[in-house]
Amino acid sequence: MNIKEAKNEIKNAMTAYFTKNEFGEYVIPVEKQRPVFLMGPPGIGKTAIMEQIAQELGVGLVSYSMTHHTRQSALGLPFIVNKNYGGKEYSVSEYTMSEIIASVYDMIEETGHKEGILFLDEINCVSETLAPAMLQFLQYKIFGRHRVPNGWIVVTAGNPPEYNNSVHEFDIVTWDRLKRIDVEAHYGVWKEYAVNCSIHPSVTTYLDIKKADFYKIETTVDGKSFVTARGWADLSDMIKLYEKNGIAVREQLVSQYLQNKRIAKDFAVYYDLFNKYKSDYQVESILDGTAAADIRQRAKKAGFDERLSLIGLLLSAVQEGADQVAKQEAILKALMQTLGQYRMQLKKPGTDSRKCLEKLISDEQSRIDRETKSGSLSVFERHSRQSLVVMLGDILHKTEITQTAEQAFGVAKQAFDDAKNQLQRQTESVRKRMNNLFIFSADVFGIGQEITIILTELTIHANSANFIGHYGCEEYFKHNKELLFYERQLELNRKIDELNLD
Repeated sequence: MNIKEAKNEIKNAMTAYFTKNEFGEYVIPVEKQRPVFLMGPPGIGKTAIMEQIAQELGVGLVSYSMTHHTRQSALGLPFIVNKNYGGKEYSVSEYTMSEIIASVYDMIEETGHKEGILFLDEINCVSETLAPAMLQFLQYKIFGRHRVPNGWIVVTAGNPPEYNNSVHEFDIVTWDRLKRIDVEAHYGVWKEYAVNCSIHPSVTTYLDIKKADFYKIETTVDGKSFVTARGWADLSDMIKLYEKNGIAVREQLVSQYLQNKRIAKDFAVYYDLFNKYKSDYQVESILDGTAAADIRQRAKKAGFDERLSLIGLLLSAVQEGADQVAKQEAILKALMQTLGQYRMQLKKPGTDSRKCLEKLISDEQSRIDRETKSGSLSVFERHSRQSLVVMLGDILHKTEITQTAEQAFGVAKQAFDDAKNQLQRQTESVRKRMNNLFIFSADVFGIGQEITIILTELTIHANSANFIGHYGCEEYFKHNKELLFYERQLELNRKIDELNLD
């Protein structure tokens, strides 16, 4: 199955394992909860989906790569204790708590998450000395004398033997105690992830043209040659940083992440061509609705690969705008909730407005730190809430000690109204640019596969789909209806005007 299907299987298993009876006991006892074993080639996102599952279910996540562990660090260190049996004293070996088990208890203490995931990667590549203890752990969830806490699900991962010479084959007895899920690379599923994680458009458009280059592992006379999903994602991050810092992206950089000479060279050539399209087509003028006639004429005559690159550039710009709107919405909603608490506290006689704000800021930062530590906070959520802390800090800076409670809250409300007005301007700009994307494409490409691609990409990108559902896009619905592509499934939520502190 693909990684998305595997993710759903794990979430379903966790839902079942977390189910309790009328006495508050897990229906499937902890010792009967089979650990999940994700078996698949390297770099396809096994670790990434564990982070996503923890965030979506709101549970803790502790991750370890077992290749880094010795028998002592996994089991704990032995020590001698004296025990009395039948009136006679004996020296008995005990073990300190395993580092791995202790880290789960640390997570519970620091974050309050009593349920979570213990994720052990490279489980079938442990050292020879640790292998017997590892098999015992998979069967009984015990390292040494210490068991994984109730409420924590064990998920493991490993690579098939053909990808890793260090793999130890499990016997049937061990496999019969595991919930095995075989995973394989799938570009279509990764593309959906890539769109929502803002993978650089040069990467996604290249792979749309050359899907066979997405994942490739070969044995050549020069050794192993490989390209993985992880490699593409990491290369995307580095390209963005190089561009931000004005550093040229060369084949030397690409080959550090795509360790296949032919694919690295092809992508490096394509990246240069992609940037040429970005300059030649003046993307901003197209989205502003002011594209010159020669640009339109060139687009009409362009081959499909060039058209696909242009569409990728346009979509990336529009989706980035939708991402900004989603972030601003999240900040506003959190700010509205926080200021509601602020107003209630200001109603209490003798409340110091500045100390009250300082406490709200401190509490929010503590929650961010705690949830980041637990792994239950996505990057998007963390950035949005950090922006909230910054906004509250600005309000604190503008609030004077001598102000009355009403005046102090007025400062906060003004900041909220300013942010709301900014969101309204952002919304209008994104909607205009989205409509212009369709108008330009229909004019130069006609109603065909290019429009279908745009509709598909906007639909699978969560923030642009939510934007259309919230604020509308006439051209989207027009072409959606014309092509009978999708029925509108997004439920209309509250409009921006519903964000109101009054």
